[in-house]
Amino acid sequence: MPWRLLCLLIAMTGVSSLSLNILVPAIPSLVVKFATDPGNVQLTVSLYLMGLAVAQLVFGPLSDRIGRRPAVLTGLALATAASTSAIFAGTITSLVIWRFVQSLGASTGQTIGRAIIRDLYAREQAASMIGLITSAVVLMPMMAPLIGGILDTLFGWESIFVFSAALTGLVFVWAVLALPETRKISGVPAEGSRFVSDLRALAASPRFFGYALCAALGSAPFFSFLAGAPHVVVTMLQRTSAEYGLWFFLPSIGFMTGNFAVSRLTARFGIDALIWAGIAFTIVGCLINAAVYAALPGWDMATIFVPQVIIGIGNGLLLPTAVAGAVSIRPQVAGTASGATGFIQMIIGAGAAQLSGYVVAGAASAMPLLLLMLFFGVATAVAVFTLVTRFPTVR
Repeated sequence: MPWRLLCLLIAMTGVSSLSLNILVPAIPSLVVKFATDPGNVQLTVSLYLMGLAVAQLVFGPLSDRIGRRPAVLTGLALATAASTSAIFAGTITSLVIWRFVQSLGASTGQTIGRAIIRDLYAREQAASMIGLITSAVVLMPMMAPLIGGILDTLFGWESIFVFSAALTGLVFVWAVLALPETRKISGVPAEGSRFVSDLRALAASPRFFGYALCAALGSAPFFSFLAGAPHVVVTMLQRTSAEYGLWFFLPSIGFMTGNFAVSRLTARFGIDALIWAGIAFTIVGCLINAAVYAALPGWDMATIFVPQVIIGIGNGLLLPTAVAGAVSIRPQVAGTASGATGFIQMIIGAGAAQLSGYVVAGAASAMPLLLLMLFFGVATAVAVFTLVTRFPTVR
């Protein structure tokens, strides 16, 4: 893959996660600003994830029919316009609405970026490339909470959307100038009926749903932590949103490490072995997280965040490999498979984020959050064993 296209795919993919994470440190201040309860402000995260889910079902299949380039450009333009409008939101309702619209457009870079990779590479190579790109992309969500925390502390929450609008607009212009079309659109009359039959085969594949659930449930510990940790840090522990952003580097480093390992190890071990390694890291990390938090009172920030490195490695190992498995079931509809996988991932992620917000809101410590993350780790293992391991490999 040419390095210029690689850099563009990294930027396109990073728009979604950066836009999600950059607002998280400001959630406690938004509660005060709009004089509302935390559950309403939490919708800026959970409905953002819901928007990502819905949009991926639309833009993934759309990119299979009209091409990758026009679908990406439409999404990036929509995200830029929504980010700009959110700057002027006067109520929490209008802010939530613009966040939802922002997510619809921001999803395209991630969803269609995966399909572009699958257009260019075979199954195992696609997993390596997804891992490589994600290991670079993780720098954006790693920096996003710190950037968001600093902007919120110094200039107020509106400055977060000024930053997001400017960045998304730059990526849009870059894509207009440099993004090629990789989807080969066939003019054969039977293409439509074959497309329908491929969709039916995808829907009938237990392995597809197994890989998709692996990506979704395997990401749920992260989304739970993303939604619950700001309340724990800012409200319970009385730390600043900028400090939360600094500590958030730790799970991001773990995630980047796992993704980089995928880019190096997939050809040697295969995606299924790395998925199980990722599940093991996730469950063990969650157990360690709960154990050290209970055993070392008074060291809250360290005991909450340091074990997240292990969980992040697990997430980094299983996510790109699960996505590569899902989009390889029917390579001719890779966009549809990527969109459906993203839909399932974000629906479960939105539920995990909202549930996490309610769990920590009524808690006196971080323990309920840590146990919720462990639950999702175990659920990932059950889903993969039931729907992937028990069925023959599809190449």
